[in-house]
Amino acid sequence: MQIIKSIESKIYTIRDERVMLDFDLAWLYEVETKVLNQAVKRNLKRFPDDFMFQLSANEWLIIVAQNEKKDTFLNEDPNRSQIVTGSQKHRGNMPYAFTEQGVAMLSGVLKSDKAINMNIAI
Repeated sequence: MQIIKSIESKIYTIRDERVMLDFDLAWLYEVETKVLNQAVKRNLKRFPDDFMFQLSANEWLIIVAQNEKKDTFLNEDPNRSQIVTGSQKHRGNMPYAFTEQGVAMLSGVLKSDKAINMNIAI
C-alpha cells in the first residue's frame, strides 16, 4: 500500500497527460537517472512523442512550485529531496516526462526484474 501512495505522489499532469518524471522512475527502478536516460536514447524508436517528452523550463518551474505548495500545506517535505535531487542530476537539462505507455515501454528497455515489478505496480 505504501508503494502505491509513493507512486501516486510522483504522477503529474502535464500537457493534459498523466506522466512520471525520469528521475522519479529511476528512483523507483533503483537505477541512476543517467542510466535510465541512456537506455531510452539507445531505444528512441520505442519512445515517440506520445510516450515521452522533455519538459520546458516553465513546466519544470510549475512542478517545483506545486511541490513547494504541497509541502507547505502538509507541513512536510516528502518530495522536496526528489525534486532537488532530480534537478541536480539534470544539471541544466530539463527532465523527461513519460506517459503511461512510455512507463510500460521502460520495463522492456531496462530489462530488470525490478523494472518489470514496478511497471506492474504503476
